[in-house]
Amino acid sequence: MERNFLFICMIIGLLSAQNSNAQTPIFKGIVKNAADGKTVSNVHIINLSKVVGTISNSEGAFEIPAEANDTLYLSYLGFKPIKVRVASDFLKYNNSIIELTERALALEEVVIKPYKLTGYLEIDAKNVPISTSYRYNIPGLPSRGYEGGSKNPNAISKVFGAIFNPADFLYNLFGKKPVQFRRLRKMQEDNQIRDFLATKFDRQTLVELLQVEKLDLDEILRNCNFSDTFIMSANDLQILEAMSGCYEEFKILNRN
Repeated sequence: MERNFLFICMIIGLLSAQNSNAQTPIFKGIVKNAADGKTVSNVHIINLSKVVGTISNSEGAFEIPAEANDTLYLSYLGFKPIKVRVASDFLKYNNSIIELTERALALEEVVIKPYKLTGYLEIDAKNVPISTSYRYNIPGLPSRGYEGGSKNPNAISKVFGAIFNPADFLYNLFGKKPVQFRRLRKMQEDNQIRDFLATKFDRQTLVELLQVEKLDLDEILRNCNFSDTFIMSANDLQILEAMSGCYEEFKILNRN
């Protein structure tokens, strides 16, 4: 009986040690402007290794779960985004200072195409261009549908051709980098990352998180039957949702 009691105590001690070791350290930092040393608030910080995000407060301070050798990605409008490798020394001291460099922006000429708007809603509504892309829902698949592009006789055959040829359709895209694309679900679950992506249109954060080229993102969406109009106009959160839905369907089809 005494031997069993000692054995149970050892098991409890080991479990407690594992739990304490499993807790991720918290990295504490302050974001400053490299030009004048002033703190910068509302900077988005994403741990690319853990796929978690946070925002610097009014004093430029932030806290984020991070371990040694994790990579932090900092981004803010008007500043160059940077990646910071977390050193073990950073975790020993609070409020490590990270400096952002302002980006020189040059205003470019913007051409606005006229749509002959008159100011009368009923007339202007008829002049607004309508998207010619259509989506087809496939019963039994967890999807909002497949976008077949323009309405033409080949559109629906393109959709079915993609669905029933998963090896040619997505394996070469998703299958080569399964670890990266498994991050899609984690990205969707983090509200800070979702809110940040909803304001972005440059795909840069998605590129860093998924470790793919920007051109690869466009190619994935085209092979998932999303139109060029959607690819060009969607924000980064919409792109994330589109790729995530496509990846989930790929996994179902690939298992079969």
